Amino acid sequence: MTDKKVLFVSSEVMPYLPETETSWMSFEAPRMVNEKGGQIRIFMPRFGNINERRHQLHEVIRLSGMNLVINDMDMPLIIKVASIPKERIQVYFIDNDEYFKRKATFTDEDGTLYPDNDERAIFFAKGVVETVKKLNWAPDIIHVQGWMASLLPLYLKKYYIDEPLFAESKIVTSIYNKDFQGTLDTTMINKVAFDEIPAADIDALTVPDYFNIMKVAASHSDAVILAGDELPQDIVEFTNSLGIPVLPFVPKDDFREAYHDFYTTKVLP
Repeated sequence: MTDKKVLFVSSEVMPYLPETETSWMSFEAPRMVNEKGGQIRIFMPRFGNINERRHQLHEVIRLSGMNLVINDMDMPLIIKVASIPKERIQVYFIDNDEYFKRKATFTDEDGTLYPDNDERAIFFAKGVVETVKKLNWAPDIIHVQGWMASLLPLYLKKYYIDEPLFAESKIVTSIYNKDFQGTLDTTMINKVAFDEIPAADIDALTVPDYFNIMKVAASHSDAVILAGDELPQDIVEFTNSLGIPVLPFVPKDDFREAYHDFYTTKVLP
């Protein structure tokens, strides 16, 4: 991985949010690449329950300031940054007061999914791309983890298809065990279609449940990692039918060499 550039885009990352399957791997995989000589950037949403003072987040004025259009609404993009102590790893946070100021991640105090989670996911995907463009940092691999990050492959392959910075980038999507019950807003498909993304590419979003969203992500990726150990057979068969490299589930203790080998022999040309 020496000098290879890997962009990690995740819904949640330790130590900024509590440990889950996704947040643990979203920290350990970048650390592995870092140790093997790769260059990394990590992006995640700046949820309101992240303690900015404790983690020393600060706004990057030169990257902030633009508006992103979400379902015909102009939403201001704010970029913050912090460093993971002792790891020499920088994390960029996508922020917007309307979408991320609330003191929780995906659900309210009753455990109900926020009704605008679909718009938050669209904003996050666009925000990552626009920020990486400003950084002028062309990644060799873009590794997507977590459902709120899962629209990024679709937007890169369709909405940003003519963006030269990502012309050689390979997209890897990790699919974890089921992350939420129910569905996101049933008009999600219309909000994505607003960005002139063809209907055939988002048909699964007619029912925007967890695995349908992940199917859209996998369909627009160059490789898939089955990161959950309890995935339904349907999603396993679906990913295997795509004709792209698929890494089967690997236990935590064995992931480092397995991921490194997958990146270097299956994903990169």
